[in-house]
Amino acid sequence: MVLVADIVYGKTYFFVRYQLLPAPGNLWGGPLPNGSWTGMLGMLQRQEVELAIAPFFVTDQREMVCDFSDPVYIDHQSILMVRPQIQSDLSGFFKPFTSQVWILVLMSLVLVIAAMNSVVRCEARIFHIQHTSTCSKITLWVIKALSQESSEWLPKKDGGRLIVTTWLLASLVFMSSYSGILTAMLTVPRVTIPIDSLEDLVSQTDLPWRLEAASMMYSFFEESEEDIGRKVFAEKVGTFQDCWAARQNIASGEFAAICDSTTMMKAMSWDFRCHLYISREKAYSNGILSIAFKTKSRYLSQVNKILAHLKETGHLGKWLGEQITNTSVCLKPPSADIGDGISPLNLQAFAGPFLVLLVAVIRTGWTSMSQARCVKWEHHPHLPDHHHHLSGHHLTCLVVTSTYLDITSTYLVITST
Repeated sequence: MVLVADIVYGKTYFFVRYQLLPAPGNLWGGPLPNGSWTGMLGMLQRQEVELAIAPFFVTDQREMVCDFSDPVYIDHQSILMVRPQIQSDLSGFFKPFTSQVWILVLMSLVLVIAAMNSVVRCEARIFHIQHTSTCSKITLWVIKALSQESSEWLPKKDGGRLIVTTWLLASLVFMSSYSGILTAMLTVPRVTIPIDSLEDLVSQTDLPWRLEAASMMYSFFEESEEDIGRKVFAEKVGTFQDCWAARQNIASGEFAAICDSTTMMKAMSWDFRCHLYISREKAYSNGILSIAFKTKSRYLSQVNKILAHLKETGHLGKWLGEQITNTSVCLKPPSADIGDGISPLNLQAFAGPFLVLLVAVIRTGWTSMSQARCVKWEHHPHLPDHHHHLSGHHLTCLVVTSTYLDITSTYLVITST
């Protein structure tokens, strides 16, 4: 906009020398309780300067202390934050289904075990079939069927086999869906966008936000009558000077900000790297930006003519475009940062299954030592002879240990699938 000042006050029109003055605190300007204003708008209110060359968002409140030129351009305000990146998730192998689906699957597993156990025991009494360790065999079979693992044991009568057929079909659908979704998530990972609207901003706690000091949006949220607007203002962690000056702090993830589109795109291209992300939903739409003048300025009418000429000839659009470069790549969604083709999976992608494997190995070692102690206790020389021939404690140790090892191996098959 300094180029506009050169045209307005330069040799082309008025042949007037001008001086650029810094605004107090480098602020746009906001109202104080005593009726005075801060920043550039305060200088205009006090008639200290002729105009503020930076384009301002036009509001009814601001029009009470200054006059505005014809619109320079139309802009909007959005949320500016650090660009989301792909992050490793230790619980990623649970993500193909929601928690509700996992709970229903677990409930189905328990119900099938209970129903199958009741039917098999009932058939054993009716047909005089001998059975041993029925509950443990049924539990292992149901888990193995869910993980698509073969098992030699099957019920001997039709009632139990009907349940077997039903559970095999359900397990086939479940595991096929799980493995397909998990494969798609690993080969084509998605980047989660935590903040894409004001609702997202106020509902999260990971990234704090600030408002531009003495800006139009500061007053907008301060006077907002909507719940979201009041929450944005009440829960902010502070203010910052302006979006351009705070671009490095925003890019480093210190806080999110609400800025105008032109400044945001300029900030995105400042070092030819894509550090920032602009929310898809706008916080403020179709705002008119104009040059602010002191009340009854003698230059206002002439400047309006100059602005009309600059817009008609395309010079104003050209100058604005020159301030924004290298944004086409940065404006792409963060998922485009992954690159083309299928990327190889690294160790972080399998951190969750490997962690489960480590826990299972440790637990298996502890169980094996427990089993060895059980066997040693069974053959202890000071035990009575009848304990050597029939030891319920020894049988219980063997059954529990075997059951745990089978369940652990089955669970590892599920996580590796």
